[in-house]
Amino acid sequence: MASLVRARLPRKFPRALGLRAIQTSADTTQLADGADHSKPFTVKLHEDSFRSYLCEKPDLDVEVTKDQLLLMYRQMQTMRRMEMAADALYKAKLIRGFCHLAIGQEAVSVGLEHGIATDDRVITAYRCHPFAVLRGGTITGVMGELLGRQNGMSSGKGGSMHIFTPSFFGGNGIVGAQVPIGAGVSFAQKYMGENNATFALYGDGASNQGQVFEAFNMAKLWNLPTIFICENNKYGMGTSAERSSSNTEYFTRGDKIPGLQVNGMDIIATKQAVKFARKWAVEDQRGPLLLEFVTYRYGGHSMSDPGTTYRTREEVQRMRSTQDPIRGLQKYIEEWGLATEQELKQLDKNAKAEVDAAVEEAKASPEPRIEDLWTDIYFKGSEPPTMRGREREEVHRY
Repeated sequence: MASLVRARLPRKFPRALGLRAIQTSADTTQLADGADHSKPFTVKLHEDSFRSYLCEKPDLDVEVTKDQLLLMYRQMQTMRRMEMAADALYKAKLIRGFCHLAIGQEAVSVGLEHGIATDDRVITAYRCHPFAVLRGGTITGVMGELLGRQNGMSSGKGGSMHIFTPSFFGGNGIVGAQVPIGAGVSFAQKYMGENNATFALYGDGASNQGQVFEAFNMAKLWNLPTIFICENNKYGMGTSAERSSSNTEYFTRGDKIPGLQVNGMDIIATKQAVKFARKWAVEDQRGPLLLEFVTYRYGGHSMSDPGTTYRTREEVQRMRSTQDPIRGLQKYIEEWGLATEQELKQLDKNAKAEVDAAVEEAKASPEPRIEDLWTDIYFKGSEPPTMRGREREEVHRY
């Protein structure tokens, strides 16, 4: 089977890791018995769906339901349609500035959402649009924010690097900065006695940041319920992992923090890994855990990056045609007799219609007013009566 990780002797942990490489195909999960339409049934993940460091692996037998698989399929399709719409709007010059899309990585965001609890916290970098929607936002709110409109999730004033919900602490623009913030959020959860975890995501390009290792140290020292997640899409901006990192086994880089490498292209594997991680940190109170999802982005780092100067078009096409997470789940659903091709096509049409309607709603919203520059600076209810402008004489009143 195809794999993105080379089978080679790790430089640092040869005994713990062995020679086997992670499986990254999206359709290697097998049906254990029969697929039931009305109650849970069991499927078996590929034996190389996980690699572990200082911890056991998740169970390969996973209980799923028809409704859950169809919901995950619909959500992945909808998230991809949303990102494709953002791509088109950017090319039409309706979205300006930075725009980072997660096309190809849908199994991570949707799988994460199906493995965590409502009151858990999620924080990530700027490839964040699906997380924002799944964590309580709306497609209209995301598109409105990208377009700089009043109905955006941050009133059109922040863009994709400033989108938040009560359980989603944003797509952060400073490389790696969300990792210590995530550790701080989980510290607050432990301090307040909450029975929840924080999932702090970062990319392989941010993995060498000093603040990432500082956050690892503090989380382990204080035994915080932090799940650090490296979304390893193999390229930090335009640089391959092998050129930027002396140790590309990112799940081993937490020192004394146990780690798990996961097939990030199979949504059933991602969901199982997240459930394992949450149990580890919350129910078993075993402290932090480091997950590495091996995934792939089809587009460039951002819309200004063609994505083909540091990798071949053939590589991207091969990933699209052989390891696509949506097509992998589609194969499961059809082969297990849970839905027909026509029924899935109808879900695809519904996803497109939902996104198209959200785009039109976002485009119809007005741009922020000039006076809106002086709002949302302070937490609501704590604003001072006046706000000084660029000069001493320039005073704005609420």
